[in-house]
Amino acid sequence: MLLAIYSFALFLVLTIGLPYWLLRIATSGKYREGLWERLGRVPGHLLASGSGRSIWVHAVSVGEVLAASRLVNELGQRAPELRVVLSTTTRTGQRLAQQRVGANRTFYFPLDFAWIVRRYLAALRPALLVLIETEFWPNVLAECGKQGIPVAVVNGRVSDRSFPRYLRLRRLWSRILPGIALVLAQSEEDMRRLRKIGVPEDRVVFGGNLKFDVRAAKSASVTTLLRAKIVKGTRVLVCGSTVEGEEEILLSAFRELRKACPQSILILAPRHPERFDRVAELLRTSGERWVRRSKWVQKPNPLKPGTVVLLDSIGELASVYSLASIAFVGGSLRPSGGHNPLEPAQFGVPIVMGPHYENFRAIVDRLLQGEALKLADQETIVPIWTMLLREEETANLLGVRALEIFDSQSGATERALTALLQLLRQRSSPQGSSMNTERTPGLAGHLAGERGSQQ
Repeated sequence: MLLAIYSFALFLVLTIGLPYWLLRIATSGKYREGLWERLGRVPGHLLASGSGRSIWVHAVSVGEVLAASRLVNELGQRAPELRVVLSTTTRTGQRLAQQRVGANRTFYFPLDFAWIVRRYLAALRPALLVLIETEFWPNVLAECGKQGIPVAVVNGRVSDRSFPRYLRLRRLWSRILPGIALVLAQSEEDMRRLRKIGVPEDRVVFGGNLKFDVRAAKSASVTTLLRAKIVKGTRVLVCGSTVEGEEEILLSAFRELRKACPQSILILAPRHPERFDRVAELLRTSGERWVRRSKWVQKPNPLKPGTVVLLDSIGELASVYSLASIAFVGGSLRPSGGHNPLEPAQFGVPIVMGPHYENFRAIVDRLLQGEALKLADQETIVPIWTMLLREEETANLLGVRALEIFDSQSGATERALTALLQLLRQRSSPQGSSMNTERTPGLAGHLAGERGSQQ
């Protein structure tokens, strides 16, 4: 009954919003792309897999795809009898997924209506569904339960913002979440919250964060080009994953910074591609000397101190952080939940964030605990940047600590692979039932024991 109410409510919301969505579809390729896949038309390259079984991995957007791509490729190597496919929700996530695992293995996640979900399950015939982070869709979970398809959650987390919403719908989740075979949580707090919203206690174990295992290449082509064209002795501020309202603050701060540290440039990387043109217009009217990456690479001139570089590309930011004298991680000066500080941490650069980091609380708290990150607001960002550029020893120590924490927290991908492959073995064993929920707690206990022995 609760599922029927949920499905009706979802239908009602989509119906009421139909004029808005039709307008967006008519005016933006972002909303047209993948529309038919979301509505239940299974793409031909998935049907081409024939009668073979698959592992279906779902990652919402860019951050989740980056975290999951190694896991997807490793699963393909260790379970060659199964086809590993990757779905995403956003267009940027889809494009990155195609780059990382191949276009013939990616597709858009379907709308959460039972009849649509059944079409995908019939086409993919998944032996296992893997959800990256906490993408709980009631009909997806319910249909997998009906068809005996085990569901595992990797990199599981419940954010400060979503936790109250889950609690309000606890009656619905308490009917569905007990069917999940295993959840590998990012932190102890995530374990507590997942159990609180209805995942059985013995199915939730610590898995760590896949993002500690993501390694970006220093030698990406744009990074190599930037390194060659930045005037020697110039200090580089990389402000990544910025959101609406932050660029104005950062440009103003950069102008102030140049009074004390004139030998500096700013690389500005907006989080969302649809904002590239708006930020370019902001730069055009700002009076700053600036270049747009997409045009600059066609004729790359030397980048003099005082220049602002607009990084209008997808998937290059992590590598560009390797150039930074200071890395600022955006989405944190405005209440947007923050973005991933591990991308610069892997290069040992000093990291600054704003006070809003709810979406990455466990990671940021770990870095703060290790004195490996500075928090700043609109008033203090210039003094903190200035101090880090003037006091090289302090800045270097901040970066070294961040790298040490990054290295010490690795291993989540291997733990996830071990757990997922064991779930698959349990399913295929003659003693195992199709869902095999009786044996999953044993796996959870085994993983928990492994963690205890490592501490």
